[in-house]
Amino acid sequence: MRYKILALTLFLAHALTFAQTTNTLTFSAQDSDIESVIKQIESLSPYRFYFISQWFGSKKVSVDFADASLDEVLTELFKETDINYYQLNENEVVLSKNNTIYDSLPEDFFQKGTPVVTDDTGVDPENESPTPIFYADETSTEEEQIETIRIGRENRQDRQARYTLSGYVRNEKTNEPIGDIAIVVTNRGLGTVSDENGYYQISLPAGRNLLETRFIGMKSVKKNVIVYNSGQLDIFVGESVQQLSEVILEADKKKNVEEEVTGTEIIDSEETKDIPLVLGERNVLQVATTLPGISTAGEGALGINVRGGKTDQNLFLMDNAVVYNPTHFFGIFQALNPFVTKSVEIYKGNIPVEFAGRLSSVFDIQTIDGNTDKFAGEASIGPVTANIALEVPIKEGKSSLVLGGRGAYSDWILRSLDDEDLSNSEASFYDVIINYTDRINENNRLKATAYYSRDNFSITSDSLFGYSNRAASVEWKHTFNERNNGGLVLSNSRYAFDIEFDGESNTDFDLGYSVEETELKLYNNFRYSDKHTFKYGIAAKLYTVNPGSIDPLGPDSAINPITVPEEKGFEGGIYIGDNFTISEKFAINAGVRYSFFAALGPSEQRVYAEGVPRNQGSQIGTETFDNNEVIETYGGPELRLSARYLITPDFSIKASVNNMYQYIHTLSNTTTVSPIDTWKLSDSNIKPQTSQQATLGFFKNFEDDMFEVSLEGFYKRSQDVLDFKTGAQLLLNQQIETEVLQGDGRAYGVEFLLRKNRGKLNGWLGYTYSRSKIRFDSPFPEERINGGVFFPSNYDRPHDVSLIANYKFTRRYSLSLNFAYQTGRPVTYPIGQFNFNNAEYVFYSNRNEFRIPDYYRLDLGVNIEGNHKIKKLAHSFWTISVYNVLGRNNPYSVFFVTEAGEVRALQSSIFAIPIPSITYNFKF
Repeated sequence: MRYKILALTLFLAHALTFAQTTNTLTFSAQDSDIESVIKQIESLSPYRFYFISQWFGSKKVSVDFADASLDEVLTELFKETDINYYQLNENEVVLSKNNTIYDSLPEDFFQKGTPVVTDDTGVDPENESPTPIFYADETSTEEEQIETIRIGRENRQDRQARYTLSGYVRNEKTNEPIGDIAIVVTNRGLGTVSDENGYYQISLPAGRNLLETRFIGMKSVKKNVIVYNSGQLDIFVGESVQQLSEVILEADKKKNVEEEVTGTEIIDSEETKDIPLVLGERNVLQVATTLPGISTAGEGALGINVRGGKTDQNLFLMDNAVVYNPTHFFGIFQALNPFVTKSVEIYKGNIPVEFAGRLSSVFDIQTIDGNTDKFAGEASIGPVTANIALEVPIKEGKSSLVLGGRGAYSDWILRSLDDEDLSNSEASFYDVIINYTDRINENNRLKATAYYSRDNFSITSDSLFGYSNRAASVEWKHTFNERNNGGLVLSNSRYAFDIEFDGESNTDFDLGYSVEETELKLYNNFRYSDKHTFKYGIAAKLYTVNPGSIDPLGPDSAINPITVPEEKGFEGGIYIGDNFTISEKFAINAGVRYSFFAALGPSEQRVYAEGVPRNQGSQIGTETFDNNEVIETYGGPELRLSARYLITPDFSIKASVNNMYQYIHTLSNTTTVSPIDTWKLSDSNIKPQTSQQATLGFFKNFEDDMFEVSLEGFYKRSQDVLDFKTGAQLLLNQQIETEVLQGDGRAYGVEFLLRKNRGKLNGWLGYTYSRSKIRFDSPFPEERINGGVFFPSNYDRPHDVSLIANYKFTRRYSLSLNFAYQTGRPVTYPIGQFNFNNAEYVFYSNRNEFRIPDYYRLDLGVNIEGNHKIKKLAHSFWTISVYNVLGRNNPYSVFFVTEAGEVRALQSSIFAIPIPSITYNFKF
C-alpha cells in the first residue's frame, strides 16, 4: 500500500510539472484596454487574476503572442505601466500597483543580526543601501486630507536608494507654466525650484515624501508622494484669492544680480500698458528704447540702435522666426500684437551662444500660449488702431489656438503732422498672427506660429509704397529624461518692399525687392550636475535675396525693365556652451560657436584690378558660377564668455567678452523716413561684418529688492561696416560694390539704471553716455571719408536720458509719465557756395560734422482700471494720454534748398504738437 501511495504522488507531481511547462498562451489583441486583455487570458487558460480595474485607466495596448509563457505575456503587457504581478499559486495571479509583493526577506535584511534603524523608505540613513519597502501606507491626522500619489513601479532586480522625480508646475486655470516656484519635501529637508518653463526635477529617497509648493500669490499644494522608481508628476497650482491689501508677485527678483550673462533686459508686455506712448498703443519696442544703451535715430526713424550699432545689426526673433522690420508707420507703431506678445528678452552684451548672425543685439520675442481650458480674449479700440486677440481651447488641458489681428482705420494723424506733403498723404497697416500649442504628452510639446504684416502708405499723390513681413515657425520640444531636453525648430521669414509710381508723365513703374530665409535648428540642454549645465546645437540657414527689379506700369510707360540678379547664401553654425557654477559666489557662462557662410551661385562676380579704386573702369573681368556653386566662404570661431561674482547676496560684479560675425547687410539711404533700405549678402567683393565687445558692470539691489541699481560700461570694435560713397546710387545698382565702402567702427559708453519695482510709485530712470564712430580710410581720396579719421555715425547720440514713472492712487487709478532727452543726431551742413562755369554750387562740411537740435519730449497718461469683481463679463481698462505734452517741435532731419540764389535750411518734424488719445481695453 505504501508503494502505491508513493507512485500516485510521483504521478501527480509529474502531471503538475507537465501542466506548468506546457500551459503556454497564444492570442493577440489590437488597441484593447488592459482589463479586456486580462479577461481574454482568463478565458483561454486556467489563470485567474485579482486586481482593481481603476489601476489601468484608459491605456490601450496591442499585443501578439504565440506559445508564450505567462511571465513573457505579463512582462510585455505591463512594461509601460506601474503594475507588478505575483503568482500566488498554480492558477492565481495577484496584481499590485507600484509596489512588489515579497514572499521572503532578503538574506541580509537584518544585516547579520544588527538592529537597523530605517525611516519609512526602507533605506538605512547611514549608508543608503536599498532594501525592500515594507511599511503601512498611513498618514498622520494632519495629513489625512492630503492626496497620495504613487510614482513608478518597484523593480526588485534594480533597487536604488534614490530616484528622480520630475515634471512641470502649471497654473490650474490657464495651464501656463510657473517658474521659480519652490517645491519643498518637508519630511526630508529637501527642495528645488522650477525653471522658467515650469520644469523641475529632484532626487528623492524611495518611500513616502511629503511635497509642498510655496509661491507668493499662489495656493500651497501638498501631496504625499510614494516613490517606487523614477517618474513624472505634474503639479497644478491655483491662484490665491485671499483678500489682502496688496499682493505682489516677484519672480526672478534677484535675476539682475545673480545671472551670469551681462547686458540683458526683459520686458513683460502686460507691464507696458501703464506707459504713455503715442496714440495710446502698447509698444514693447518703444519701451525698450527707454532702457540704457537702446535708442533710435529720431522720432519716426525705422529701426533700433543698440550700443552704437547700425539698425541692421539687431536680430528680431518671434518664436524663433526672424522679423526683418518689426514696425509700422515709420517706426511709430510696433508690428507686434501686444496682446499676443508675452515678453521680449533683449541681449545687448554677451549674446548667448545659441544666437548668431547679428553684431549688436538679439530681441527674443515670445508669444503667449493659449488657454487650454476656456475661451478667452483681449481687445482694444483707439483713435487710430483696433486690436484683438482670442484664445481658443482645442483639446482641454492639452492644446489651444491663439488668433490675433490689428489694423489702422484712420488717416487723421497724418493730416495733423507739421509737414505739408505728409498732411496730404495717407497710410494704413495691419498684422495678423496665429499660433497653435499642443502638449502632446509629458515629454513632447509642439508650438507652431504664423505671422504676416502689411503697410501701405502714400507720401505723395503719385506714389504708393508698401512693405510686408512674413514669418512662420514650428518648434518641437522633447524631454529625453530628467537631465536632457532639446528640440527642433524649422522657420521661414520673408520681407518685401515695393513702390508703385503713377504720375502724369510716361514714367510709371512698379519697383520691388525682397529677402527670404529658411532655417533649421537642432538644440539640446544637458544638466550634467549641479555645477554644469551644457547647451549645444547646430543650425543651418539658406538666404535668398532679390536685390530689386523695376517694370513699366501700364502700356504707355517708357520705363525699361531692369532686374538685378538674385543672390543666395548659406549660413551654418555649431555651438556648445556651459553654465559653470564654480562656487556659491562665482559662476561662468562660457561658450564657443563656429560660424560659417558660403555665397552661392548662380552668379556673375566682377573682378577688379588690385591697387586702384574700385569702379567700372577698374573692372578687369567676370567670374561665372553655376547654381549652388560656392562663390566665396567666410567664417570662424565666436567666443561667448561671461562671469559673475557675488560680493554679497544682493551685489555682484559681472564681466564679459564676445565676438560676432554678420553676413547680411543693409544698404541705407540715410535721409529718408521711407523703409527702402535694401539687403545685400556678403560675396567675393563685400566681406562680412565682424565685432568684438567687452563689458564690465556692477549690479546692486536695495531694501528687499525694491530698488535695482546697475552701472555697466562697454567697449565695442567692428570691422568691415558698410557705408555709401558720396552721391551713391544704391537702388537697382548691379555693381553695388562700386558704390559702398567698408570701414571700421568703435563704440563705447556707460549705462546707468535705477529701477523701483514696488510701491505706489514705481518705474525707472535710465541714463546712457555713449559714442559711436566710424572710419573709412583708403589710399585713394574717392574711397576716403573725412580724411580717413573716425567721425560720428548717423546714430551717435552722446547723452540719452529716460524717465518712466507710474503712481498708483488706488488699485484702479494711476498716473503715468514718460520723459525722454537725447543729444541731437549728426548731420552734414552746407558751409559755403562757389561758382564754376557760371553755375552756383554748394560746398558741404565734413560728413556728420554738425548736429540737429537736442530732442526732448514729455508724455502723460491716466490709467483707469475697471472694477475688480470676480464674476463679470470682462475686465476693462482705459488709457487717456497726451503724447508730447510740451508741444516740442523736435526735428527728425534738416535739409537744404536753394531759392532765388539763396540756400535755406529746413527741418522735418513728425509730431510738432501735443497728440491726445484715448484707448479702451477689455479682457474676457
